[in-house]
Parts: sequence; C-alpha cells; structure tokens
Amino acid sequence: MRVLIAGAGSVGRSIASDLIEHAHEVLLIDHNPAAMRVSQVAEAEWMLADACELTALSEAGVESMDVVVAATGDDKANLVISFLAKTEFGVPRTVARVNNPRNEWMYDAQWGVDVAVSTPRIMTAMVEEAVAVGDLVRVFTFHQSGASIIEVTLPSGSPLVGVPLRDITLPADTVLSCIVRGDRTIAPTPDDTVEAHDELLFILSAEADPQALQAVLHSAPSAR
Repeated sequence: MRVLIAGAGSVGRSIASDLIEHAHEVLLIDHNPAAMRVSQVAEAEWMLADACELTALSEAGVESMDVVVAATGDDKANLVISFLAKTEFGVPRTVARVNNPRNEWMYDAQWGVDVAVSTPRIMTAMVEEAVAVGDLVRVFTFHQSGASIIEVTLPSGSPLVGVPLRDITLPADTVLSCIVRGDRTIAPTPDDTVEAHDELLFILSAEADPQALQAVLHSAPSAR
C-alpha cells in the first residue's frame, strides 16, 4: 500500500518504520522542521509541509494513497487532515490518532475518520484485561461500522471449559475470531475446545448484545 502519515513525531515515525518493514510505501509529512529526522526512517519519503492545507496534500499526491494516517499531537489537526483526505481526495481509508479521550466522540464518519485510535482507551482496556478475569473487556471499536473487539479471559470455573465450540451457540452478530492460549494463537474450528485461562477475542456488530454473550459464557450448553 501507499500510506501518507501526517505527523513525523515519535508516533508517526514508529508507524512508518513498522509499515516499511511490511513492504509498504510511506510518505511522512510534517510542518515542523525539527521533526524532519530523515535518518531515523531513511526508507520513507519525507515532506516539509502543513498537512492541514489542501495545496500541501495535493502536492503530496494524496489522491493516490491507499491510507492516510493522521498521527499528529493535535486533535483538531487530525480531524481536519482526515476530513480533507476523505472528502477532497477520496482516500479509501483514514486512521486518526486521538490525543484527548474527551474528543473521541468527534472522530466519526462526518469528519472522514474510518478508524480512531485512542491510546488512553487502549491502555485502559489492557489494565482491565489484566485484572478482570471472566468479564468482557472492550478492546477496540471500529467507528465506521460500530463493530467492537471484545476480549474475555475464561476463568477456571467456567462451565464452558472443555466444551467443543460446535456445542456453544453464540448470540446473533457475534463471532469468535481467535483463541489465545499461552503463547499460541488459535484460529477456532468446531472441533476446538475452550480451556481455562484462554483469552477469547470476539467481534460484535453494532447490533450485538454484549450481555447476551456474557450470559453464554456463564452457562453450560445443556442449560440453554
């Protein structure tokens, strides 16, 4: 993919390095000359310009980008960049960094944001995941579709321990996408069983009921 990253700070450079390692083409753009640390991500293209300006985005060739990542430390700038990329240049996918969680409600399709990434929210989810065995933890929400990734660690006393997945009926609009067992990741099949302390990752649509999933995880199949 061709990816434009607006904001060449530590976050933007880290994203660029990871994408380049996966063979993607990256253009880093920043208006601050001090951010032009080209040697740190030498494989990327670099551009000194303000990504909030249409002329700068046009010069950067945004219309040819597959993804625009708004990764600045300014929420207002990230919203403007996403909005321009989506409405003026028709970029297929925009990803925007949320710096202040109180601004997260603005990061939606109206502002051209496909995916909003809030570091504080993710860190909160990871803290909850570490202490809340048996409880549902919302790890991530896709703003465009409203779908969510939900994690739960199966307690040792769960009635589902040892039960094949074919015998577990999940609620509507709920999919078990991955089982993490120790250092292994397992793509679930009907023959697999769930075991104590498995981390289960579910994808729930916007219409799905998390409480219905919670009920399934706390009852034996024969009881339903």
